[in-house]
Amino acid sequence: MKLSKTEQALVRAFEEFEVVDAHEHLPPEHVRTGQRVDALTLFSHYTRTDLVTAGMRPEDYDALHNPNLSLDYRWSLLKPHLENIRYGSYARPAYIAAKEFYGFDDINDETYRPLSEEMQRQNTPGIYHRILREKCRIRHALTQAGRTDYEGDLLIPLMPMDNYAAAHTWSHIAARAHDLGERVNSLDDYLLVCEKGLAKWKGEGAVGIKMAARPFGAPNRGDAMSAFDGLRRGAQAQLPDMNPLRDYLLEQALRLAAEQGLVVAVHAGMWGDFRDLASHHMIPVFMRSPKTRFDLYHMGMPDVRTTGVIGKNSPNVWLNLAWTHVISPAMTRSALEEYIDLVPMNKIIAFGGDYGKPVEKVYGHLVMAREDIAMVLGRRVDAGLMTQEQAVGIARKWFLDNPMELYGLG
Repeated sequence: MKLSKTEQALVRAFEEFEVVDAHEHLPPEHVRTGQRVDALTLFSHYTRTDLVTAGMRPEDYDALHNPNLSLDYRWSLLKPHLENIRYGSYARPAYIAAKEFYGFDDINDETYRPLSEEMQRQNTPGIYHRILREKCRIRHALTQAGRTDYEGDLLIPLMPMDNYAAAHTWSHIAARAHDLGERVNSLDDYLLVCEKGLAKWKGEGAVGIKMAARPFGAPNRGDAMSAFDGLRRGAQAQLPDMNPLRDYLLEQALRLAAEQGLVVAVHAGMWGDFRDLASHHMIPVFMRSPKTRFDLYHMGMPDVRTTGVIGKNSPNVWLNLAWTHVISPAMTRSALEEYIDLVPMNKIIAFGGDYGKPVEKVYGHLVMAREDIAMVLGRRVDAGLMTQEQAVGIARKWFLDNPMELYGLG
C-alpha cells in the first residue's frame, strides 16, 4: 500500500513499540506444531466466508483443510475462487505472511508446493515466539480458546461466559457443579458454583470472560427461581435460548466479574445474523453494571456509529478494534475518524488478530492495523490538528497502554 510521507513515518514509529494483541483464538503452540500445515492453511479461518460467498461449496472448503487429501487436489479446489477473493481484506494477510515469513511474493500454481514445504519446515517449537514476540513485538495476546493451559505470559486466556450463565438444562447445571466438586439444590447453590468457577479461571491466569451482545430481559430473581426449579424438578426439560434464568445469571456473573477484577469482553456485530448481535442490545446491561468493565469488540460492525456513541457515554466500556482491519479497512478508518471526535483516547484498543491455527496471519493483520491507524492519525497531523509526536503517543495508548491498563497486565 502506498502511504504518504507522514503515514510512512507513523508506521515506522508504531513498529518500534510493543503491542497487546487484544483478541485471538490461538491454541497452545504444541497444538499448532503437532498439525501439518501448508499453503492452504493461510486460507483458513475467516477466509472461509469469502470463499463460500464466491461460490465454493462448504464441503469443498472442509476438504481444503483435510490433510488426508493430496495437496494438489486441495489446491485445485481453491484455485477457481482465488482470483475472486485475493483482493479482499480477508485474504491480504495470507499474502503478507507468505512473503514476510516464507519469501514468496505470490501464492499461485508455481509457488503453492514450495511454500507448503517451507511452512511445514518452519512449523517447529518456538514458532509463536518467532512470529508473535520477535516479528510482531506482541507482549501479550489475549486468547479465547476455551482453555487456560498456556505456558508463559505470551498467551493469556479469556474464558466463555456461557459456561455458567447459559444454563438451559438441569444436566448442564449439574455438570458445572460436578466439575467443581459441588452439588446444587437451589439457585443460590448454583451462584456459588458460578463464583467458584470464575475464581478458578482467574487462578489459572484468565483476565476476563467473554459474552455476546444479544437481546436480554430485565433480570428478575423470582422468575429466575421459578425457571431454575422447573429444571430441577423435571417439569421443563430445556429452557429456550433467552429466558429469565439466563437474564438473572448474566447479571450475577457480571457482578462477580467486577468483584474478581475480570474484564467482560463482548462480541458485537459481524457473524451470522448480525442484527441479533448488535451493540445496542448491551446498553441496558452496561447501565445496570456500572462497576463491571466491558471490552466491546469489533466496532459492532456494521453498526459502528451506535458503538461509538456507546463508548462516548459509558465510563465502563472500552472499544476494541479486533478483527475490524480485515473485515473492512475502509469502514475501520472511517469509524475511527469519528471515534477520535467522540471517545477519550484512553478508551480505544487498536488491535486483535482474531485467528486460530494460521498464526502467521496475525502479522499480516497487524501490518494492516498499523496502516489504518497511520492513515487516520496522519490526516490529523497534516491538517494541523495534532503533531506527529502526539499521534505516536495516541497510537501507543491504543496498541499497548490501554489494553495493559484495562486488563491489569504486567
